[in-house]
Amino acid sequence: MMNTNITNFRKNIFNILEQTIKHNEPVNVSTKDGNAVILSEEDYNSLMETVYLSSIPSQREKIIEGLNTPLEECLPENEVEW
Repeated sequence: MMNTNITNFRKNIFNILEQTIKHNEPVNVSTKDGNAVILSEEDYNSLMETVYLSSIPSQREKIIEGLNTPLEECLPENEVEW
């Protein structure tokens, strides 16, 4: 995560935002009143999707089950019948 203060952020806002978007690297901007985190839209959407999926109990269980399934037990794509 990149860290910067508000003065530096103001001076370099275009370059900082461009790098955040291009490299999906969050930016922590510190001010005298606290901090703010700048995310790319892609990272934000990913976080929102994760929060949404985690809020559905049955979906959360399926995700955990999938994470705990050894790769050897998964079917190769060419063996799946549609």
